[in-house]
Amino acid sequence: MKTAQPLSDAPLPGMTQCQAARAGRLTDALREVAAVENVAPETLREWVAAGRVIIPANPAHRRLKPMGIGRPLRVKVNANLGNSSLSSGAAEENEKLEVALAFGADTVMDLSTGPCAPAILAHMIANSPVPVGTVPIYQAVATLADPNELTADGLFAEIERQAELGVDYITVHAGLLRAHVPLALKRLLGIVSRGGALLARWMHTHGQENPLYAQFDRLLEICAAHDVTLSLGDGLRPGCLADASDEAQFAELEVLGELVRRARAAGVQAMVEGPGHIPLHEVAENMRREQELCDDAPFYVLGPVVTDCAPGYDHLTAAMGGALAGMAGAAMLCYVTPKEHLGLPNAADVREGLMAFRIAAHAADIAKGIPGARDRDDAISRARGDFDWERQFALALDPQRARALRAEALAEAAAAGPRPAPAPAAPAGAPELETAKYCTMCGPGFCSMRVSRELRDEVADA
Repeated sequence: MKTAQPLSDAPLPGMTQCQAARAGRLTDALREVAAVENVAPETLREWVAAGRVIIPANPAHRRLKPMGIGRPLRVKVNANLGNSSLSSGAAEENEKLEVALAFGADTVMDLSTGPCAPAILAHMIANSPVPVGTVPIYQAVATLADPNELTADGLFAEIERQAELGVDYITVHAGLLRAHVPLALKRLLGIVSRGGALLARWMHTHGQENPLYAQFDRLLEICAAHDVTLSLGDGLRPGCLADASDEAQFAELEVLGELVRRARAAGVQAMVEGPGHIPLHEVAENMRREQELCDDAPFYVLGPVVTDCAPGYDHLTAAMGGALAGMAGAAMLCYVTPKEHLGLPNAADVREGLMAFRIAAHAADIAKGIPGARDRDDAISRARGDFDWERQFALALDPQRARALRAEALAEAAAAGPRPAPAPAAPAGAPELETAKYCTMCGPGFCSMRVSRELRDEVADA
């Protein structure tokens, strides 16, 4: 098969990133992503053309800095934001957006369901340099007295409105069919996806098939016209370990594979969303099955959460699963905050969730062997060996936290006052704590790195 010759052109009007890549065109967005990922532009073009990598980039999102999502690239992290009918408002959500951007979110999703949701989304698109995602069914039902009053025309009108506004990717639970609902209702927790539950109830009430599936070609037309990426949602994701890897979950995943192929045929970029709550020993198999059933479309997973009994710490239980998922092939991790299962996260929760998942993603990149992924780790290790505190802070994933904890430790040591010298005694004339060649955990006499350096010098001089 003859390969199209690459062209250094932007996509033609109405052409998606996927269509441009298939036509051999190296778009500006693709070149930017290739430079950031340290990948040859032509290699990246082939991945985008095949659908293994996506570049969510709605042309109407003017402030966007393009980025790529796919198994061959660095693992990305999404931050879910948005208010509810009970909590938060525009000011609080704007602050959460600022925190998400400051602490390294690769994408953000607006999941707002409260009365000021339109203003929140408009602000997010106007002020976010990273891709913005939504779940359009939330706004489609937000103004209805009864969610069952939703119509297909109303849902597609909301999708088109958001596409015109500049949303880069949308979660649609198009793979959840009427036949799947009885399978899900056998579960311990049933359907935990908000969009999935709304659609399941709608199908039961109206006796009709999911309109997102029945009219999928209509959805593809909208997405192709605006280069909106489809995030094919897992409406039947497991909400607890007891429901993990069950018949309902994988029945939906098979349909999502079908939809991936239909989207690619239409030139629409697509990724697949995944679980959810999964025990550690099932994480890798879930990643493998998605790659097989969905032709290696980028996999975007929530967590996964690997134990159900740690409310308040689910940013940690989910980051454990996220590191394993990233290592096994997940392309993007949706963060989980400490408030998961407890309430709407605030700005502090956003920071905690993001940092836990950036660590997980970074660990996965190292395990995957992404070129240069370990460079930062090696550099901070050299700084530790040199007791170069400022360099350590600069290389930390969260420099503010590292600096604050160091200052706290120094203040505690200073407040404790003079103490008897430990054994072995510190060398005479030990420096002040701020520039000390040790930390307050070991102190001068028990600092292993100081002793090791002295030993190395002694051996070298012998």
